[in-house]
Amino acid sequence: MTVLRCEQNPIVKTSDVKPSRPDFKVLGAFNAGVATYGDETILLLRVAEAPISERDDEVLIPKLNELTGEVTVKHLSINDERYNYSDSRFVAENGQMVMLTSMSHLRVARSKDGIHFTIEEQPALFPQTALEAWGIEDPRITQIEDKYYITYSAASSRGVGVGLAETSDFINFKRHGIMLAPENKDVMLFPEKINGKYYTLTRPVPHSFGAPEMWIAESPDLVHWGNHRFLMGLRKGSWDGGRMGGGAVPIRTEKGWLALYHGADNKHRYCMGAVLLDLDDPGKVLARSTRPFMEPEAEYEVNGFFGGVVFSCGALLIGDTVRMYYGAADEVMAVADIPLGDIFDTLNLRN
Repeated sequence: MTVLRCEQNPIVKTSDVKPSRPDFKVLGAFNAGVATYGDETILLLRVAEAPISERDDEVLIPKLNELTGEVTVKHLSINDERYNYSDSRFVAENGQMVMLTSMSHLRVARSKDGIHFTIEEQPALFPQTALEAWGIEDPRITQIEDKYYITYSAASSRGVGVGLAETSDFINFKRHGIMLAPENKDVMLFPEKINGKYYTLTRPVPHSFGAPEMWIAESPDLVHWGNHRFLMGLRKGSWDGGRMGGGAVPIRTEKGWLALYHGADNKHRYCMGAVLLDLDDPGKVLARSTRPFMEPEAEYEVNGFFGGVVFSCGALLIGDTVRMYYGAADEVMAVADIPLGDIFDTLNLRN
């Protein structure tokens, strides 16, 4: 398996990103959507920030004020026995997550060579509504004709839904609100109509029965989504037996639609694999990776805010090479080139 990690990795580090306000610190710049615009490679970074505390006996919680649009900071005592602080990413109460300790927004980064990026100082998309009050995360960018559509996870006390926005220049953004209600995430649009319809891969999260697995849906207009169908699920004991979901926007190939997706085992080790879908009926799985084509091995993938993670939200097909941009350890951005043929080799193709 040939995975050529860039020598400059990580190509975006937390120290490269200016906080959106002086009393906040950047915890991560990762899980970016990717697109080409003119002669530029665009990354739409997920930037996770947290308030800076000067005390050791408190936990600070950022949250959007839904009336004013301002971010407020709530102070919690670490001695408050109502709450569990054992996971630094969130606060739990009675076994349930009730608050996040960071808030994410989306930030544009630009590059002429696809490796060295200039990161804009201000957010491109910032939490704006009650259904985004805990942050917006993990964008995917799909170009359809001259427009770029952005799907992202919208987090709030109501759960995680899917937001939709669009841009033509990565300067001005138009928001379309919630595309899919909670609980759903890891959603990406196909880059063209198929038999007159738009398609999207989704990852609903059932809480009564079942597991978080991948589905597909279709739409006549990018607004009304229906014909939701199960696509593929967890494989017990496999690299994708604990958790799974979409990754990069599907890529058209001669063999079918190639969708890179993430999978995690029961030890929360996140890897990348692929699934091949029928060109005319993307709800039909032709083949699926029997082993991951990329695993967390480099130091910046194994160690970080949440170690043991490679997680892609965007990739480009350059000739016969997939250039995959990916978040590493939920903290930094990296890039790797993988021969398309090597990815196909991981698929259990039926002849």
